[in-house]
Amino acid sequence: MPAAARVPAEVRIGAVSVDPATVLAPMAGVTDTVFRRFIRHASVFTREQGSGIREQSADTAAVEAGVTNTQSGCGLIMTEFTSADGLARMRESKRKRYLTFYDDEHPIAAQLFGSNADTLADAARIVEQTGFDSVDLNLGCPAKRVVGCNGGSGLLRDLPKIGELFGTIRKAVTIPFTVKFRLGWNDAQIVCVEVARMAESEGLNAVALHARTREQGYSGQARWEWIAAVKAAVRIPVIGNGDIRSPEDAAAMVAETSCDAVMIGRTAPANPWIFRQIAQYTASGCYDRPTIEDRYRMIRTYFAMLLDEADASQSGQRDAHVGGTGRSSPEVREAAGKMKQFASWFTHGVPGGARLRAAIYQAKTGVDVLARVDEFFLRQMEAGANEPETADAQAVQFPETALVCD
Repeated sequence: MPAAARVPAEVRIGAVSVDPATVLAPMAGVTDTVFRRFIRHASVFTREQGSGIREQSADTAAVEAGVTNTQSGCGLIMTEFTSADGLARMRESKRKRYLTFYDDEHPIAAQLFGSNADTLADAARIVEQTGFDSVDLNLGCPAKRVVGCNGGSGLLRDLPKIGELFGTIRKAVTIPFTVKFRLGWNDAQIVCVEVARMAESEGLNAVALHARTREQGYSGQARWEWIAAVKAAVRIPVIGNGDIRSPEDAAAMVAETSCDAVMIGRTAPANPWIFRQIAQYTASGCYDRPTIEDRYRMIRTYFAMLLDEADASQSGQRDAHVGGTGRSSPEVREAAGKMKQFASWFTHGVPGGARLRAAIYQAKTGVDVLARVDEFFLRQMEAGANEPETADAQAVQFPETALVCD
């Protein structure tokens, strides 16, 4: 049976079609070009048949053809949040590190943060000239270092300033312009409805609400009733964000708030299949859970992509996709560090995962990390551990310091 409430098949943000209406949230230190492409192509981690890739079932093909794009079920991906001041000061060559994307990432939005209207407008122009499909303003990040500069959720205490930013950025670019924000600074200063109305009046094309205050950080429950209040207050698309950990949660948010799209942040690193699962659930009321073998292929593929990108960045040939090496360049060392960062998320719920994490942390190079991953999972599968994961195994709690701006 199809899900009682469906995540919409499409939402239009200005001239951009987001199909299906699911969005990967911008996350500092996470949503770089490798992770974005990894999520966009997550559908390659389908069932296996013997040693080869399993053919898609008729049901899976119907999901892809009927209610989602042909890749993963993620309709829009977003960059890490990027400092407008930093972009203005950077050399063009350094900007590429923050604004690099590939053709298969469209549609893609770049998210900016800052508090100076002219600087943000200049950064938005750079985003448009670089070829992004839309630009987003961050009014939600609760991190002290961002708030201390009057950026992110710090601006929620100054509505006139927000209005100035909206108007100046809107005049600077022709691509769709959106904003992501929180309920307000604290419970005594809930301003989300006012911010949404200001966005609409200044010509923004959509709003995304993380239904917590800045004071909450990532604690407590997201208050979806405020997403419903914002939806009732404006005519532009409203994207709901907060506490979507499963396809059932995504459907429930749509049912409770009538939001036009859902945005997923912290669940994605632990369960990169979440967007595909939402598409399956929307079409049929059920969805596949990953097996140990699926998770092995997922981890290995992502880690190999990190090394490929490191090699491409090092050589200056970003269109080259060569195998990762053990060279001790800054790029490769950074890739190895990110492997260790992601290890705890990717191995959550895997039996014996603590041993694998310990082995990964002790590895010296990216190639060494891959070898540890291969050894661990091959032993697991030889022992016959390949049952689909339970729902509880996919739920992971992130410390606030891990992901600061989803």
